Amino acid sequence: MPVISVPQAFNEDELYVDLRSIFGHSLFLKCEGFNFAGSIKLKAAREMVEIAERDAVLTPGSVLVESSSGNLGVALSMIAASKGYRFLCVTDSRCNLSTRRLMEALGSQVHIITEPDADGGFLGARINYVRALSATDDRYVWLNQYTHPGNWTAHHRKTAPAIARHFPRLDVLFVGAGTTGTLMGCARYFREWHRPVRIVAVDSVGSVTFGGAPGRRMIPGLGTSVRPPLLDEAYVDEVVRVEEADTIRACHRLARSGFLFGGSTGTVVSGAMGWLAQHDGRELTAAAIAPDLGERYLDTVYQTNWLQDLYGEDVLNSDELAAGIRAS
Repeated sequence: MPVISVPQAFNEDELYVDLRSIFGHSLFLKCEGFNFAGSIKLKAAREMVEIAERDAVLTPGSVLVESSSGNLGVALSMIAASKGYRFLCVTDSRCNLSTRRLMEALGSQVHIITEPDADGGFLGARINYVRALSATDDRYVWLNQYTHPGNWTAHHRKTAPAIARHFPRLDVLFVGAGTTGTLMGCARYFREWHRPVRIVAVDSVGSVTFGGAPGRRMIPGLGTSVRPPLLDEAYVDEVVRVEEADTIRACHRLARSGFLFGGSTGTVVSGAMGWLAQHDGRELTAAAIAPDLGERYLDTVYQTNWLQDLYGEDVLNSDELAAGIRAS
């Protein structure tokens, strides 16, 4: 039985769900939501804070500030509370209400951007606000998850090796693309591994990460309106893009089997199942990463009125849910 004194010391890193009985294709889903921050972002948050402390960038009088769609903000809120730092999270109106309240409960301040930037969307507007704020007072320390190497080295050191230990014959890994920290850390690790592993990035339709046309995206977590500086496409073998309606159907199909996951997981699972259906994945050892759980999405992804207002009355068509998810 582990005994801890700080919340960031605990993270369940060894839990997988085989989705074959739900979707018809074997896919080992690595569950990253079982820690006190509730998501995979704990790893990057901890790495970036520890680097800032080591380099004396972060001192007792500092105020952490970061742009986040939600999960990194929660992770930094938790770490800041544990270490005695102040923290300001700059998010936007798509951030789940429960996530904002959680950050505030942990003692953080939350600033909500309500208008997107003309060129960079909500992400560009958030970054511009953080950049301007940081220039006004040197007490503000912007870790900048979009460029910080700790965002990918955390997964190169922890996430990818954990997958490799469980699946020494891994053939394909599906990773959602947001800041691309998880994607780049895992992709770099498996490029150096003892056997080839196909790295499939899963992105949202409407994201510009891999050169797609910008479009409306209402589910936070994956996709960007500004190309991520951390991304190196040389490490990515394929990109799968998923419509948000298919994200929602994947989430609800998982929930109807007793697994409540977040929107990012629905996107990754939908993209992975479409890819496996097209590539006859019966003989492949395939894994995917589930960044978080679903409780923070009860007012959005799992709320009927919200879904129907944004995606139409047929988004949860029962026949389609019963028959399976469309190939992406």
